[in-house]
Amino acid sequence: MRIVIFGAGGRAGRQAVAEAHRRGHQVTAVVRNPTEHSDLTDVRLVAGDVVGAGSVARAADGHDAAISAAVDLSVPPHDFFTAASRALATGLTSAGVRRLVVVGLASIMPGASGAALMDEPGYPNAYRSFYLGHAAGLDELRTSDLDWAYLAPAGDFDHDGTRTGHYRLAAHGDPASRISYPDFAIALVDEIETPRHHRAAASVREV
Repeated sequence: MRIVIFGAGGRAGRQAVAEAHRRGHQVTAVVRNPTEHSDLTDVRLVAGDVVGAGSVARAADGHDAAISAAVDLSVPPHDFFTAASRALATGLTSAGVRRLVVVGLASIMPGASGAALMDEPGYPNAYRSFYLGHAAGLDELRTSDLDWAYLAPAGDFDHDGTRTGHYRLAAHGDPASRISYPDFAIALVDEIETPRHHRAAASVREV
């Protein structure tokens, strides 16, 4: 397949690029400044802005599916994630790309109580504005006509974790759960190759 990956320079994006390339897909890695990511080799590296519908359309032209792992901490989270969802919906549709898988956030996923993890007692909320930004972006995605899936770690990423080759979908979010970036990337590319979720959000955890 031909897969375009937005936010390819970040930790989740880089692993998605590596996993898709490992499986033999043709990958276009989209970053804001390609000169800062010359180590992304064996893929097509292009400059792009995920909050610009025209930029999204140009990068996605001729592709079969898209992954977005993009984030920009220099702007308010609500502004970034809502703008990115709108630009992806418009730009991908213009380019004829229907399938989109988005890297999500555990904090806005349902916990064991059924409420979002960020609303459960004792959950750390120092970065609540970031959580709410993600939630607003997901709400925008829900209004789109794309065939989308939103995949989030059940708890958090294991920043030192290695690729085990295994993961499982979680029944609900769990703050104690961890998954490595390489294993999360497997879930992302699996969702592109064989969609299990259509217009839905899901949590992923290690086996």
